[in-house]
Amino acid sequence: MRGIMAAAIIALTGLWAGAGHAEPAAPDPRAVIERAVAAHGGALWLDPGTLELAGTATFYDPATGAVRAQADDYRMWRTFEEGRTAAHEASGKVRIIAKAGDKVIFEVGYDGETTWTERGIMPRAEADAYWASNFGFGIIRSALEDGFALHNAPPHDIGGRPTAIVRILDPKGAQTLFGFDRESGFVTYMGFTTPRGFHERFYGDFVRLANGWVQARRVTLAYDGVIANSVFWRETRVGAPLDPALFTPPAP
Repeated sequence: MRGIMAAAIIALTGLWAGAGHAEPAAPDPRAVIERAVAAHGGALWLDPGTLELAGTATFYDPATGAVRAQADDYRMWRTFEEGRTAAHEASGKVRIIAKAGDKVIFEVGYDGETTWTERGIMPRAEADAYWASNFGFGIIRSALEDGFALHNAPPHDIGGRPTAIVRILDPKGAQTLFGFDRESGFVTYMGFTTPRGFHERFYGDFVRLANGWVQARRVTLAYDGVIANSVFWRETRVGAPLDPALFTPPAP
C-alpha cells in the first residue's frame, strides 16, 4: 500500500512540476516584429529619412576593464537607405564624432562610397570589416519584406525581463538576432557574428517623442561578452534636414 501511495505522489509531483514550468507557445516571429514596429513609431520608425543623436559615451579597455576614454560630446548623424537587403554592410550615410572637451577621441564617416576616420581615408577592405562589425540594427526595418526569413530562437531574460528572440536572415543568409521585450514590444537586444567577434547590443531607458518615435537612450555594446562602450543619448531629432557637408570625406 505504501508503495502504491509513493508512486502516486511521485506521479502527481511530476505533473505539478511540468505544469509549473510549461513555457507559453512561441509567438509568430513576423507578428513579434510587426508589434515592435508599431511600438517604436510605426511608419516613421520604418522610414525616418534622417536621425541625429547627441549624448555622452564611455569606452573601456577590454584587457583591464578600466575606462579608456570618456566622451562628454558624442554625436551621430544618419541618413537611411530604402530597400536595404544586406544586414552587415554599410548603407545610407553616417558620421560619428566623439569628443572630450575640444579633443577628438575618434571620428568615423561614410558618404555612401568612402569611409574615413580622424586619420584620413580608410582602405576599402578595412572599411568593409569595420562596418561588418558595426552595422546591423537597421536591417529590422526591411525584415518584413520579400527575401527575408524569420525564425524564433529560444527566449532570454534581458535585464530580468522576459524577451522574445527572433532570428532574421537577410537575402544573402546573414543572420541577426533581435530581442523584443514581452511586455512593451521594444527592441532591447541585438546580436550577430562579426570579424571582431560576436557583437551584442543592449538597449534601455526608452523615451517616446512627440512624433511617436521611441528612442533607446542607453545603449551598451559588447564583443565576445566583453563590454566595449556604453552610450547615453540625451537628444534625438528625426526626419530633420541634414547639411550634406556633414558627410563629405576629407581631401586625400
